[in-house]
Amino acid sequence: MTKRIIPKVRFNGFDDEWQQKCLSEIFNISSGFTGDSSLNDGKYYLTRIETIADGDINIDKLGFSNIEPNEKFRLNKGDILYSNINSLKHMGKVALFKADKTVYHGINLLRLSCKPQYNAEFLFYQLNTEEKRDWARSHANQAVSQASINQTSLGKQKLSHPKLAEQSQIGSLFSTIDSLLSSYKDNLENYQSFKKSMLSKMFPKAGQTVPEIRLDGFEGEWEVKKLGDVTERVKGNDGRMDLPTLTISAANGWMNQEERFSQNIAGKEQKNYTLLRKGELSYNHGNSKLAKYGVVFELENYDEALVPRVYHSFKVNKQADSKFIETMFATKKTDRELAKLVSSGARMDGLLNINFDEFMGITITIPSVSEQNSIGIFFSKLDNLISSYQTKINELETLKKKLLQDMFI
Repeated sequence: MTKRIIPKVRFNGFDDEWQQKCLSEIFNISSGFTGDSSLNDGKYYLTRIETIADGDINIDKLGFSNIEPNEKFRLNKGDILYSNINSLKHMGKVALFKADKTVYHGINLLRLSCKPQYNAEFLFYQLNTEEKRDWARSHANQAVSQASINQTSLGKQKLSHPKLAEQSQIGSLFSTIDSLLSSYKDNLENYQSFKKSMLSKMFPKAGQTVPEIRLDGFEGEWEVKKLGDVTERVKGNDGRMDLPTLTISAANGWMNQEERFSQNIAGKEQKNYTLLRKGELSYNHGNSKLAKYGVVFELENYDEALVPRVYHSFKVNKQADSKFIETMFATKKTDRELAKLVSSGARMDGLLNINFDEFMGITITIPSVSEQNSIGIFFSKLDNLISSYQTKINELETLKKKLLQDMFI
């Protein structure tokens, strides 16, 4: 008995079996011109393999003075670009063309041969599934300098499709998801840029004691102090080993070791870990690309946790606000002080040669506790906004991935 071609998830009202055809029966397949794409006369926009990313096209504003690309290489709305050459990582990447006055260079074009029967968005998203990407990687000719798929092989790829009405609904669903993702990513980028700007302007520049931008109700100069004047050390533990065991990521802050490494990596050393309580901070003096002189994070999402002893853990006294201290380090303005302490770079274990007493001795510039608290609240709210958009993006990307698996065959 022949197995019926039906996806796991469908819109209500559709129950017909899907048909299966070769890609060459649906599209006319052609290749872009291969001339010098580096010369610019501004006549055309250009897209090429390198500009395809995450299902979209980043158009290069380039033209050609040594070539006159004719209409054969002109893109139309609804055309699908297919990355058939380059590294296996990029093999099979597709993009749906929506712009105008653009030519394509060194890349395959899939143009519908019978538009009334097919929806370009549906076919684009089907080609964007992981299954189709795997097909591309497995059929690439790796015997040449660059992995590639020739047009004959590409044309033999099988695509399954329902009737046009169902295609249109599926294409529209994924287009809506992508529009939401684009909106969320734009908002995330805007808030991240805003935070970066505020970190620069709401803390005094080197040698100054007043910031460029200040919250309402505060005035006067900030005070120059030592970090040790407003904090004290946290060390040791009370023997409880069943608490969450955390590590610091320069990009993501505190992370549970089991989530980050798929296991607790503390081992026997866990008995020497530091017990950190909510509101207390740790300085991971590890060197990384994101944080040349390490990072400081406040413990916010756990009441208590065990953290590596090699971190310099500390808590604020009545002269400081913990969120303000974390934010102050995020400005990187403290890097100048930390750099003075580094005599021989990072050790073999990646840690900078900065001991606790030296760390406590760095000079910082801080306002009154009430202003610190207000600044801390301001950046907490901003971080929550950034986190909410990142969560929305992650959830929507997970949903999209699941639907791509279940709504296509």
